[in-house]
Amino acid sequence: MHFFKVITASMLWIVMQSVAIADFKPFQPLPAHPPVPSDNLMSPMKIKLGKQLFFDARLSKNKSMNCNSCHNVMAGGSSPQAKPTGAGGQAGQRNAPTLWNVGFTTIYFLDGRATSLEAAIKEHLLADEAMAMEKESRVVDGVQQIPGYVKQFVALYGDEDPVNYDNISKSLAAYLRSLVTNDSAFDQYLRGNQNAISTAAKKGMEQFIEVGCASCHFWVNMAGPIPGLAFQMGEGFYELFPNHLGSEYDARYQLTDDVGRIKVTGEQYDRHMWRVASLRNIALTAPYFHNGAVGTLDEAVRVMAMAQYKKRLPEKTVEEITAFLNTLTGNFPIQTMPRLPATQ
Repeated sequence: MHFFKVITASMLWIVMQSVAIADFKPFQPLPAHPPVPSDNLMSPMKIKLGKQLFFDARLSKNKSMNCNSCHNVMAGGSSPQAKPTGAGGQAGQRNAPTLWNVGFTTIYFLDGRATSLEAAIKEHLLADEAMAMEKESRVVDGVQQIPGYVKQFVALYGDEDPVNYDNISKSLAAYLRSLVTNDSAFDQYLRGNQNAISTAAKKGMEQFIEVGCASCHFWVNMAGPIPGLAFQMGEGFYELFPNHLGSEYDARYQLTDDVGRIKVTGEQYDRHMWRVASLRNIALTAPYFHNGAVGTLDEAVRVMAMAQYKKRLPEKTVEEITAFLNTLTGNFPIQTMPRLPATQ
């Protein structure tokens, strides 16, 4: 298993094409539901509670922001800011990734430092650049002062210590796993509807594979393995970025200023290693890359081709790949503001 924890995206692509894994195909339609851990099964009641917590600013320092402030699920699930500012006024160090389809991920944060969605939520609630709560007990105490929440926690988790930090994170995670945008134009194409995407998009898909993009961005979430096949939860899928140093984009977009996963592990081989990001709904999640330095999708395509493969793409190819990426925008379930219970 250690092999899978350190394997890079390009290495796995080679492995997948050289070993027998049942039903493996480079691209597959996004399922309606993500894998769910056995210790946090989903239910309508738990999803409802998690959604309320997600939109509740009382879970942040000074009650100044909620989770949706940086991860707007009424849009692309991310932030239009390159590096959002947290509830404590602390500027973020990295771009906020989308939360749509987050349940199909095996590791969390761009450097993979959280091995489960629940663990990532716990860190977010305390992080200065996010909700900025001083300690776990402050979060729990705040929720315990809201009778409408306590009643729901008791119904879900029983009478013995129902409102605790674990259960708060589990409830939030259940809501986040419900955020799935399947049935994109590309999903329809994969299911056999040849007219679901344009001729330009079909050519873009071919170029996407030929250039090498699909060596990292494949499978149902266009980000490599999902929990349960090849990788288990907590096993990371990383790639070096930039793979080739020295292009004009390094300085223009400060691509190498942040050294990535090495900050987590201290290992030199993790310098500039990053979790492979999903390309689902990529047209809606600008700005791009770990630092949010690139503002448009077509420019992101140019940067990736040069940074990863030392290829300067013709503009026609950029347009076609961009057309293909636009077909990955899925069907968004409508999200509305929930009614929040009153503080006692």
